[in-house]
Amino acid sequence: LSKQRLFPAYVENWTKEQVHQWLLQHVNVYSKYAIRLQEEDVSGDCLVCFKKQDLLDLEVKSGPAVKILSNLRQLSKDQEPTLQPIPHNEQKEAPNPIQPEVSVAQTVASDPAEPFNTTETSVLPGVPNITVVIQETLDNLKKEDFKKFHFHLKQYKTSQFQPIRESKLEGKDTMDTAQLMTDHYESNGAVRVTVDVLREINQCERANQLENTMGKTTNVKMNLNNEFAFSCSKYSTVKNKYTLHCLLNYSFILLLIQVDWKANQGEKLKNLLTCGGNSLDNYDNMIIVVNKSSPEQVQYLKFLNKLKLFCVLDFDPDSNTQVGLCHSYRESRWANLHTPSQYQGQIDSVIKNLNLYKQTSWVFCNGRHDLEGDSNKELNYWNWLRKSCSDVEQLVSFICNPEVFLHGRSLIMFLLLSPVDSEKDPICDTYKAFMNTYEKWKELIQEKLDFDIDPQSVYELSLSEVNGTVLALRPFSESSERLLPSSDSSFVVLKNKDEDLLTALDILCLNQCENIYEDKSPEFNDKRTKVEEEFYRGGKVKWWNFFFCDKDKQKPFIKRDKYENLKRMIRSELRESKEMCVLLNLFHNPGCGGTTLAMHVMWDLRKEIRCAVLKDNSLPMTEVAVQVVKLMKLENEKPCQNPYKLCNCIPQTVVSHSNINVDKAQSCKVIILNCVRSQNPKDSYRRHNPSQYITASLSPEEQNEFEKKLNELRETHDTPENFYSFMIMKSNFDKKYIDDLVHNTLENFDFSSKNAKLFSFLALLNSYVAESEISRFAGKRKVHWTEWSLSQTFSSLTELKNGKKPLFKSDCQKRFMDSIQQMLIARQQKKDGVVREPFSPLIDKIHSEQGRQTVQQIFVKASTRFEKSLSIPQALARYLYIKEHDFPEALKWAEKAKNIKANPYTFDTIGQIHKSNLKSNNDRGKQETSCNPEDLNTNIKIASNAITAFKKAQELAVDESDDFPQKSYHVQGYVGVLEIAFLVFEILSRLPFFDQSDPMKKMYFQRFLKKAIPITSVYKEDNERNNIYEEIIKEHERFLQNLKAEVKETFELLDSFFTYMKGRYPEFQRKISSLFKHYVSLFCNTPKEMKKEQQNNPNLNLKINIEEQRLFLEKNQADTFEIERITECYAYLQKQHHQLNDKKQKTKETINCILSNIVLYLLKPNSKHVKSIDSLSDLLSTTLQDVGLRYPFPDPYYLALLLFWPRTTEEDTEIATYVTAIRNSTRKYLTPLFQKRSTVAHLYLGKEKGLKRLVSKPQLDENFKKMHRETLAQLWRNGDIFKDKTIINRLQRVRGSIEQGEVFANYGKLKIPVRPALVHRVSGGFSTEKVSFYLGFAIKGPIAYDIQYEN
Repeated sequence: LSKQRLFPAYVENWTKEQVHQWLLQHVNVYSKYAIRLQEEDVSGDCLVCFKKQDLLDLEVKSGPAVKILSNLRQLSKDQEPTLQPIPHNEQKEAPNPIQPEVSVAQTVASDPAEPFNTTETSVLPGVPNITVVIQETLDNLKKEDFKKFHFHLKQYKTSQFQPIRESKLEGKDTMDTAQLMTDHYESNGAVRVTVDVLREINQCERANQLENTMGKTTNVKMNLNNEFAFSCSKYSTVKNKYTLHCLLNYSFILLLIQVDWKANQGEKLKNLLTCGGNSLDNYDNMIIVVNKSSPEQVQYLKFLNKLKLFCVLDFDPDSNTQVGLCHSYRESRWANLHTPSQYQGQIDSVIKNLNLYKQTSWVFCNGRHDLEGDSNKELNYWNWLRKSCSDVEQLVSFICNPEVFLHGRSLIMFLLLSPVDSEKDPICDTYKAFMNTYEKWKELIQEKLDFDIDPQSVYELSLSEVNGTVLALRPFSESSERLLPSSDSSFVVLKNKDEDLLTALDILCLNQCENIYEDKSPEFNDKRTKVEEEFYRGGKVKWWNFFFCDKDKQKPFIKRDKYENLKRMIRSELRESKEMCVLLNLFHNPGCGGTTLAMHVMWDLRKEIRCAVLKDNSLPMTEVAVQVVKLMKLENEKPCQNPYKLCNCIPQTVVSHSNINVDKAQSCKVIILNCVRSQNPKDSYRRHNPSQYITASLSPEEQNEFEKKLNELRETHDTPENFYSFMIMKSNFDKKYIDDLVHNTLENFDFSSKNAKLFSFLALLNSYVAESEISRFAGKRKVHWTEWSLSQTFSSLTELKNGKKPLFKSDCQKRFMDSIQQMLIARQQKKDGVVREPFSPLIDKIHSEQGRQTVQQIFVKASTRFEKSLSIPQALARYLYIKEHDFPEALKWAEKAKNIKANPYTFDTIGQIHKSNLKSNNDRGKQETSCNPEDLNTNIKIASNAITAFKKAQELAVDESDDFPQKSYHVQGYVGVLEIAFLVFEILSRLPFFDQSDPMKKMYFQRFLKKAIPITSVYKEDNERNNIYEEIIKEHERFLQNLKAEVKETFELLDSFFTYMKGRYPEFQRKISSLFKHYVSLFCNTPKEMKKEQQNNPNLNLKINIEEQRLFLEKNQADTFEIERITECYAYLQKQHHQLNDKKQKTKETINCILSNIVLYLLKPNSKHVKSIDSLSDLLSTTLQDVGLRYPFPDPYYLALLLFWPRTTEEDTEIATYVTAIRNSTRKYLTPLFQKRSTVAHLYLGKEKGLKRLVSKPQLDENFKKMHRETLAQLWRNGDIFKDKTIINRLQRVRGSIEQGEVFANYGKLKIPVRPALVHRVSGGFSTEKVSFYLGFAIKGPIAYDIQYEN
């Protein structure tokens, strides 16, 4: 009964075919949705039961679903619709939608493809067919609509013809109007004008019917002229022009600029881009959607280089070729080249991987012809719809997600540079995807505001006029070239592209802030007032603050007393220091102006030295160092003679710079000005040199300067006394002033309210979390910490438990809680810059003032609130074992952290707790005169648990995970194992029967640990205590007797690691070296003892002799004579293989035979023992067939790379398989320590043929005999060795590509994965690029050296 009231009876009688016809012909949804319902057998009686979720379950998008249900309800009010059968060849075509928000046909011209049929329409005598059709269309209009048609027709200007004069239209009926239009615009033009005007008066269905009718009555295409149009309409009437289509002012602020549509077109364009102002700064991000461009057009699109482009959706597959738009843009700006599929995944991961916000993302939405391969070919519409449309829709969804643009405004523009003759075009579907996203906005405009945004369109500007108009807008109207100082007092231009690539640095130019605002103009004064007010209220200082003060010499920026000292110290280091990189510390109390002082000095030195501020702490310091060197070398063949500084940079950068060659110029220096927060700046200053300090105390001279500045501010600001941050400093941080200020501000504050709890957190965040997002967001900068806020936080933290109403909404709450967690766990660098403080500043403060109970209470409550955070229980565990030595309680919390997430650091914490416990017990045992045997049992158990934890930590350090920085956990686990083992050795050595001062007992100690004798064979006095010791050791005998062998194996492993792996680890090497000396003293006898042992034991003597021979061979393995003998021996063994049954032995000897031949060839190419490459290849092929792809060692696959690497024209399909096999082999069977580390290539790919194409590193080094060894090593480390001509002439450069951050060597369609030698040479952002490089062969696979981008 209810269904009968809602829907007409005929609807329930529809077949599934009629439902399909109704959806296409009347609802005008895309055919894929109509087909989907037909596939699910949705007939009329099913359709009337549908709800929105039912349609969504059938993969119908939200917008079309709402539209279908709305039209279904409308059927009860309208006449029964006429349904026409759909021809078979049109079943899959998308209809011509009439909805404004989804209509592509309203934006682009229709292009009927079918020939006309002149017999289907009756023709009046003497009247052209087109005139009759237009008349019939106008006859269907109501009287009021026909008047509107006349009104818009006389103002129609989107044509090469002038508008029809009002006098000619006066009193004309439908027939006369149709005849007049045909005569004035000609036949084709008359139809187009009719369609456009019908849409302007919202008669979209009539317009579509007319277009469909003309498809049967005329074969004349709607030719596109060469005019350019700019529109800010969601459903523009512009369809026969090149169209730039601005959709929205993104961040959910609708672009509503009411512009008189008769106004000057240039002014209208400026208004649309600037929101009625004169500057493009109104938009923080712009998104461009563009189709195919011609070479003639590209020269007029230079204005794109000046816009803040977030991303470009490009439908031109030739855009990155020599004549394309993307290639033109990248000549002066940097953009990462992406595909739509790369925008899938977690928002944070996509932003990080693609370098969004930092660099422009250029997305190729339909092929890319500068790359080879079928996947990069342009698709026709139907294939694009099937293969790529969903990816583009997801890309649009990503862009439209409010979490992507949290702040600021953004603009989306459609730039149609080539004709769009049909709705069957990928750019139309993209347009529709954007429109579906903003359907609600359309309803708001049309229904609530009764406002048509179509008049916000610009039609009559050429591309060159648009280009000139945009470039004339600020900040580009004046000379916008940014300048850097260079040698001999000269200057160089900082190019936009160079700055785009230096993502970690905020570069200070010598003409910073100039030529943006006209001096003393209203904009200049408004900007100055705003910047000053923000800073003096407690905001971060900006370059603008110094610029404005320089403009008014009567009102200079306040110079702190230490200003001249700091400036003098920097200049002194430039002149006198011989170090390439100098670290200067500026210690300061929080909030006293330390960073401001540093930036003030930088500002005044900007014309002498290149300055930059480190703005992205998330980048690895190696990448920061590379960017710093790039800045130093800009526009100079050699590094400039000026250094530059990094403010707020952590000291580890110094180490990074030490690996970078900056030539021999003594004046080439990097000065790192490191601003360090300190509670005692003066003490820190005394311990570090060179350094400076500044405290929260003003000198009399500084107080006078602050007083003068207050009087100056009174002239330009209404109530500068409300600039509390400034006033606190002016009062010389007077406690009474601060207390009075807080008291007066909070006088009527309800301390039990939620706002009070929030305020207490903000006060703490401001004081204890550097650059807290919440403090910036809430505008609470410089809220000084009080005892009230600290104590209030403890109770507030309880209120933040799960189940309570949050203080913020969604992402704001998440950011707030992240900052709270950081406040509890974030540890600062120690003053030496190498090691971090053990706890956060807040925890240190609470511990010193309130003790363990309060600290533990906070962590316990925080762990309840942050249930999934492992950092909170881990921090509490560290606090308990370091500060309180409560090892059982610490272990409990460490286990909790491990149960939340097992990673190297959670297991390492467990190991460190056991180690500290064992150390404590050992220290106590040293002091005690009598030992309790049970202590031995306890200590051995602790040691066993510690070693297990450290081993697990080292094992997890190589697992694939993004939860921790893998490479930062180097060899801590192995070092932990060694430390525990030596603690056990020390504890055992204090036992009565293992006393080290007695040679006999020491011998028993050694022989027991070497598994030579069991504990029962150790001589000991027969007493109760020794018997208990024996029983305890018997219980743990296996563990104890494995320790010595494990220690030896670990030493060998670490020795290999430090020898063959890249990187320097001085802190670990020193510790391991010390432990090894201890090992030698414990287990190695004197030479006399060894000699005596040899004489007494002939069998041992034989073993020692064999070992000595092996050592000799190892020492002489590079000797040509020895290698020739080895090769000869292996050749003989090869001949005897038919007698050998051990398959493993055969394989090993064959591999060694091939390898020895290669080595011999490199050392003595004319040796008679060297086999031909064909013989070696056959031998290797047989071996590879025998071992398959799962051989436990990488050796055969390494040889396959050397012998089977393809020539330039080859496409060997097997080589990629061997690369995969060698990676799997090293990953699975080689020690985990090496898996995430960089290995060194010993052979390189040369230009010759046969074995000559293998070039060894010693052969390359021969060209640099006169160079100092360390200098040569530095050239290899930083890759500059490959710029030498002798290297270039010797090695073969390989063409390849970078995709998803991975490097490939390309041979036709074959793509071979290779590893970059220097990861930072692969630019961030997952840009897909064509590259070339030199190839090296390492035990973990091929390595790419000197990666160069083709463009």
